[in-house]
Amino acid sequence: MKLLLSLLLAMLIALSSVSALSAQDGKSDDEIYDRVRQRLVSDPEVKGGALTVDVKDGVVTLKGTVDKEKARQKAEKLAKKVKGVRAVNNQLQVKSSLPL
Repeated sequence: MKLLLSLLLAMLIALSSVSALSAQDGKSDDEIYDRVRQRLVSDPEVKGGALTVDVKDGVVTLKGTVDKEKARQKAEKLAKKVKGVRAVNNQLQVKSSLPL
């Protein structure tokens, strides 16, 4: 009986260690937000300073306006490259396609 309890305790300790390590591998939404913002702001084509970035459970939502479709696509590509991003919801609008 003591052997069984010892084995169960050892398994619980091992499982908790594995889950703690895997939790550290994933990026938090705040870290993802910071990295996406850095990439968007530093890109000369996207000029992402005025864009809104939201992150929920690794899903990035981009909002705002950009000058060209190419910048819209590049913003999505930059966000997808950030470690921890599971998906990108690109709601960016191109200025030339906005209704008057």
